[in-house]
Amino acid sequence: MPISRIEIRTADGVAEALVARPDADPTTNLPGVLFYMDAFALRPQIETMMQRIADWGYVVLAPNVFYRSGTIDDIAPTADLRIPENREAAFATIAPILSAHTSAQAATDADAYIATLDDLGADPISTTGYCMGGRLALRASARHPERIDAVGMFHVGGLVTDAEDSPHLSIPNVRARVLAGYADHDRSMTPDAIATVDALFEASGIAHDTSIRSGAPHGYTMADTSSYDEAAAEWHFTRLREWLAG
Repeated sequence: MPISRIEIRTADGVAEALVARPDADPTTNLPGVLFYMDAFALRPQIETMMQRIADWGYVVLAPNVFYRSGTIDDIAPTADLRIPENREAAFATIAPILSAHTSAQAATDADAYIATLDDLGADPISTTGYCMGGRLALRASARHPERIDAVGMFHVGGLVTDAEDSPHLSIPNVRARVLAGYADHDRSMTPDAIATVDALFEASGIAHDTSIRSGAPHGYTMADTSSYDEAAAEWHFTRLREWLAG
């Protein structure tokens, strides 16, 4: 079934989003997955990943997290990100947009995204996120502990910072099961930071599964970038499918 594009009214405007449903069973009453993109925004690679998850039997919603800075088409990369220099240049372009996205914006946006999945008949709801999207998935689960059953976050970084709104500080509010697949030697998520997050999961009684993918770089799931690691990406799909199924 073709992926559709919809508009979501948020507290700050209108966010475009993509919706994927199973090819074999495009019904309305399906469990839902809120898919948080990586920093390189919504693009064909994200659509491919969404559809693969949808075909497990889910309605998948992927919002344009950066809608305040432009449309899907405005922000989508145009260069071949499989070339390392292009990937670095694209990240330099998106970095100011990423930095401008606040935790307060993420919170109110999550309200709108969850409401949209409710309108789509999704129940229960899980979330998965990639790179910075992993942080947003965790924040959304803390914001909506009564609605989100499971979380996946892959090659996520920046969970532990010195900021007053550091993502890891939201963990005590989480009630979902959390699957974390970190990248090996990721400077944005050090062993000490991973240990801090795991300790908070333990202290909060949160069911979790933590893995560090040996040799896999930050961004390992993204087949359209120079960081792609096929073995790690396939591991992610296998474990995510199991995790969502409970």
